[in-house]
Parts: sequence; structure tokens; C-alpha cells
Amino acid sequence: MATCDDVRRTLADLADPRRAEQAHRFLQMQPGGYGEGDRALGVPVPDQRRVAGRYWRDLSLAETTRLLTGEVHEERLTAIFILVRRFTRGDERERAAIFDTVLAHTGRIDNWDLVDSCAPYIVGPWLLDTDDRTVLDRLAASELVWDRRIAIMATFAFIRAGDFDWTLRLAERLLHDPHDLIHKAVGWMLREVGNRDRTVAEAFLTRHQRDMPRVMLRYAIEKFEPQRRAAYLAGTA
Repeated sequence: MATCDDVRRTLADLADPRRAEQAHRFLQMQPGGYGEGDRALGVPVPDQRRVAGRYWRDLSLAETTRLLTGEVHEERLTAIFILVRRFTRGDERERAAIFDTVLAHTGRIDNWDLVDSCAPYIVGPWLLDTDDRTVLDRLAASELVWDRRIAIMATFAFIRAGDFDWTLRLAERLLHDPHDLIHKAVGWMLREVGNRDRTVAEAFLTRHQRDMPRVMLRYAIEKFEPQRRAAYLAGTA
């Protein structure tokens, strides 16, 4: 069986200091940034996916969890790629264990790329098959920005299934969230709703166009016709 340390060594062999500097800036790992204190090796995402493909069958959930709690960004993202592969192919027991693992370690799923690689592919799909989705309300009420982003991004799975209720419910709850990363995520999910049912999306946007954060509104109307976008931005739609 493979170990967490095997994956770490493989990732370290792929490190690129120049890319690490770029990741440091892009993911705001500098003091005061939302990724402050994180470390990057500079391993491209396609390489991380290949590493995940190499190890996912032989890495236990316990060892994958060790990787998820690591201090290096690429270790945590590779762990998520492994978890998604195992979740997609797992039976109900394994899927439940992976879902529980993710919720127990949201403090380490601590940047937007980690959230967006996980919430729509593990959290959302698990909840899609259950009647109790109130965990999303708990996450949306959290002081941790990553919990709140997990909540709204998890609804991408519902949107794909044609169910928009929880997206709209959380969008309204997060309408005045203080963090730009939540504004972008909510706007993105509203755009996805609009891609599937323009009438539903516009009903929400027309109701909230004047009090939505600007970036949220811009993300939500990105695919609209220029004249329609202009009307929303002017608050006259």
C-alpha cells in the first residue's frame, strides 16, 4: 500500500520554484492575503491530477486524510483529487466516510481552488441523495469563509440536477456576506441557474439587483445580452 509520504515525495520531485512564486501570488499566500501562511511547491494542476490517478487506488482514507492536513497546498489539492476519485467510484459506505472526512477538515480546505475542486463533487452529490441538507445552513452560517464557500459551491450538484431551491436560498442568505470570494461564488452559481432556467435566475436578480454586491451581480449576468446586462447594472431591469 502507498503512503502519504510516497505522494509527498512524488509531488516534491515535480516542484518548480518559479511556478511556486506564481501560485503564492495567485492564491494570495502573502501576509494579509486570504491564503496567508500557506506554502506552494509549484506543481501544475494537471500534474497533480496525474499523481492522484497514480495513487488513488492504493492510498487508504487515513493516509489521504494525512495528505489533506498537510502544510503544502499541492498536497491538500492532490488529496482532494484522490478523494473525488474514490467518492465517484465508491460504495455508499465509502462515500459516507469521504463526506464525513471532508466536513471534519474544512479548515484545511482553505482556498478557493480547494473548495471548488471538492464541494461540487463530494459535498453536493452526497447531499443530493439525502433528504436532510441542513448542513448547508450550518456551513453558510460559519465564521470561516471556506465553510460558506463550500455551502454555495455544493449546490452546483443540485443545479446540474435541475434543482435550484438551495442555490437561491443560500444566495439570499449570503447576499451581504463581507467576503469577495463569496460574492464571486454566489454570482457564479446564479449564472449557472440562469444557464438552465433564465426565468428563475432573473426573478431572483430583479428582486435583488439594487442590493447585491457589484461583483456578485456581474458574475451572475455575465452571459446575458449586452443590453440586458446594462439594465441590471443600472438597477432598471
